[in-house]
Amino acid sequence: MSIVLYNTLTRKKEPFETLEPGRVKMYCCGVTVYDYSHLGHARCYVAWDTVRRYLLWRGYAVHYVQNFTDIDDKILNRAKAENSTMQTVAERYTQAYLEDIARLNVMEADEYTYATKTLDGIQRLIGELEQKGYAYPANGDVYYSVRKFEGYGKLSGRKLDDMQAGASGRVTAEDSIKQDPFDFALWKGAKEGEPFWESPWGPGRPGWHIECSAMIREVFDTSQGDERPQATIDIHVGGSDLVFPHHENEIAQSEAATGHPLSRYWMHNGMVNVDGEKMSKSLGNFTTIRDLLDKPMPRPSPMAVRLFLLQASYRKPVDFTESALLSAQGVWVSTLKRALLFGYRQNYSKAGGWASNYSEWTPGIFPAGSPENDQDLLPESVEAFQKAMDDDFNTPVALAVILDLAKSLNRAANLRMHEGSPDESPLALQQKWITLVELAKVLGLEADISEPGSAGDASSRNNSSQENLSNNEIEELVTQRREARVAKDFAESDRIRDLLQAEGITLIDKPGGVTEWHR
Repeated sequence: MSIVLYNTLTRKKEPFETLEPGRVKMYCCGVTVYDYSHLGHARCYVAWDTVRRYLLWRGYAVHYVQNFTDIDDKILNRAKAENSTMQTVAERYTQAYLEDIARLNVMEADEYTYATKTLDGIQRLIGELEQKGYAYPANGDVYYSVRKFEGYGKLSGRKLDDMQAGASGRVTAEDSIKQDPFDFALWKGAKEGEPFWESPWGPGRPGWHIECSAMIREVFDTSQGDERPQATIDIHVGGSDLVFPHHENEIAQSEAATGHPLSRYWMHNGMVNVDGEKMSKSLGNFTTIRDLLDKPMPRPSPMAVRLFLLQASYRKPVDFTESALLSAQGVWVSTLKRALLFGYRQNYSKAGGWASNYSEWTPGIFPAGSPENDQDLLPESVEAFQKAMDDDFNTPVALAVILDLAKSLNRAANLRMHEGSPDESPLALQQKWITLVELAKVLGLEADISEPGSAGDASSRNNSSQENLSNNEIEELVTQRREARVAKDFAESDRIRDLLQAEGITLIDKPGGVTEWHR
């Protein structure tokens, strides 16, 4: 089977063929570092981390590069507001991004690039565009002449004539010095009080779009000597809000300079809504990653957030709601995390008999991602998982395969608990567990054996005070749910059930209105 992915450039699914056999050059548009990363960033970077993980699992050597935009008007405005400097602001929020995204188990890039460290390459590229007639200076600025690039609009499908017909007719001071209203800045002349760099066009700083073109070229260009730089990459990824104008302008800049495609495939993730509305500060529904993960109880675990994001295709929008996150938390705690710790749990239960057969199931014996050989994995599960992921990285279907394995392992654990032994051999269960751990890791879903509340954590086995909800608190919530059910307030009943499930509490409704619970 071969991988098929949706290419924004051609607006259809295409077989994935790399420029070099077995090697993938992948560039991801990173954050502008002027504030803490938000839920939209979580959606974006979890999506591309999952694509990267799958390509690695399929045997590709992936060179994954992500940039930081550390020269930008937003950074300058934040620095002014804080009476700080652009560098100080950028460094603080770059570090914050790395901390926040790591909590969602997003792997570090193979290489990070920075606009401030690519100034020579940016100026070289602008100079080439000027020499070829695609750029022109004006009052200390340099602009890209959009109409001179024949393919402008091929990524977004927009036509300049249509956009011009729909324009409002307002003319800004910047427009007055352009040759065409659609031309965009490659270099901005210095303004009083702003940081600047010297250039052939005078002191100033680069425009946003030229930064990515220059960084891609600098990192991936393999041409030698006087050969014309090519720097075509395999995959360029980013949020769908970047298709126009950012990625459209990247194509215009890079391809005008080199005469070669910038990227073979363009992939874009869907946007994030909150309770059905677009996330924005003006609506008061703007949530950062750290605010979400550090909020008061009920607090979703990072893995529950990642699982929630994987429940939808990367190309579709997602709607963050409290109930959806609670549901994902419940699935993570009660189903997936429980099953991922299955082997470790058996190792910690050495009462003899059936459990003792798992005495060698310790960390390091069967590490995720490196099974002894292909026979260690269940072929039917691997085939179903790979079929899903080969189809444009269909994580909802791949996740269903993983959850089926998890439910089967949890059923075996329940049978052992209630009947003394499961109905499958230890070898068969061992194979299921190894398969589950391996495939879940491809999606970045991993349970930490040392995490409080996990099977291998001594406090979780010996100290009930570590639990988030006391028995009395659980009983009170169960009573409130019962009263809601009697009043036919099923929304409140479901909310309480989801809240308890997110805390690892399972409810069992019995005849006569009786509800039993267990952790």
